[in-house]
Amino acid sequence: MPTPIIEPRPRGLSRVRRAAVESVSGLPRQFWWLWTSTLVNRLGSFVATFLALYLTVERGYSASYAGLVGAVYGLGGVISSVGAGVLTDRLGRRPTMLAAQLATAASVALLGFMTDPVAIAAVAGLVGMASNASRPAVQAMMADIVAPKDRVRAFSLNYWAINLGFAISSTAAGLIAEHGYLALFLGEATLVLACALVVFCKLPESRPEVGGAADAPADAAGAERVSMLTVLRDGRFMTVVGLNLLLALLFQQAYVSMPVSMGRAGFSSADFGLVIAVNGVLIVLLQIPVTRFIEHRSPAMLLIGSALLAGYGFGLTALAGSVAMYAVAVAVWTLGEIINSPTQMGLVVRLSPLHGRGRYQGMYALSWSVASLTAPLLGGTVIDHYGADVLWAGCAAVGTVAALGYGLLLRNLPERAAGSGAAAADTGKADTTTAGAAAAGAADADGADTDVADAGTADGCVGTGRGEMPSNR
Repeated sequence: MPTPIIEPRPRGLSRVRRAAVESVSGLPRQFWWLWTSTLVNRLGSFVATFLALYLTVERGYSASYAGLVGAVYGLGGVISSVGAGVLTDRLGRRPTMLAAQLATAASVALLGFMTDPVAIAAVAGLVGMASNASRPAVQAMMADIVAPKDRVRAFSLNYWAINLGFAISSTAAGLIAEHGYLALFLGEATLVLACALVVFCKLPESRPEVGGAADAPADAAGAERVSMLTVLRDGRFMTVVGLNLLLALLFQQAYVSMPVSMGRAGFSSADFGLVIAVNGVLIVLLQIPVTRFIEHRSPAMLLIGSALLAGYGFGLTALAGSVAMYAVAVAVWTLGEIINSPTQMGLVVRLSPLHGRGRYQGMYALSWSVASLTAPLLGGTVIDHYGADVLWAGCAAVGTVAALGYGLLLRNLPERAAGSGAAAADTGKADTTTAGAAAAGAADADGADTDVADAGTADGCVGTGRGEMPSNR
């Protein structure tokens, strides 16, 4: 009897290589062009990071004025989030992205030449509006072109690109600024134009056509057209937006309240730089492997766990008395961020109707914009009146409230909306990928979920034709 041949288990580099291949395989080519545009865009994200230093060091303005300009920048993002969501649904994903990116390049370059304080604040508001306007379109297009079972992985890869680009740009910006801050403004404008070029040449429109086959089930059920009022009346979705706002308020404390708290405790800016670098390094190293572990698990438990990690990670800051302990606290809430980002985006997609993805994404993005505007004010007020320890204890409480909210919300969700990765299987219909068309998934009982995927290719410039890819967001 012949001895059976036992295949050796892959070890070391071979296992890492196989895991890497599995993490990036199966996604349509168009997704990778979208991913590339995101990376290029983030590689040039100089201005928002160094705007306060530019105003106080280069221009000699006060810290209060720099804070005011930062608030105006954030206000611009608040205004554009909803408007860009509407444009994403009405005009399409590609036109909205191109308009936002061209406006960003022009306004960023203009900001570098402004010297009057009123003009600087006004143009900074325009930069905030333009730079945030592409987010709903990017997220909606990603849902259009990626199969439901792969969306958590796709969102994770996109988030990884954002942080990788930010880590590189932050390092490069310091070197570029030595040759003058104007080079930062012009450099960002150039890279944003490069991002727009990728979108123009490689990304066809993906917005589903109203009245097409993809939305026939919804039409047959008498589904209403989606407006912003529809979004506001969607209590389930608005609860998700509210819970995300709580977590966003926590994560924003890392860039305002934590450096203030560390400064008052006698730590230097170099110490803070070392501590906050832990966040970027861990995301770059762990985002993809953690996503492989969580992508087919219950989003309810993941969101509850991520909220607790975020809340108590910031809560640990109250106990920090050394750089190492601050780094431990950052590591804890960073793990919560790594888990939360792709899982939350997957939930937003499932709760959004087919032809309302842009509006729903705009409202979701609004929660982040509001957090970036209000978190510095809340954190500063609490620290000034009650002390930093109260702020960090409050963060732990907020994380607990968010976790309870997710638990109550997701307990009552339909199985399809609460499922994690295998959305197509939930309806008994597998997603079918073809070269130029998309297969339609079954609609939810409430018309809130229609899954369609497309892996159409995008060779050549988009001006030669359209590639409609109906899907769910």
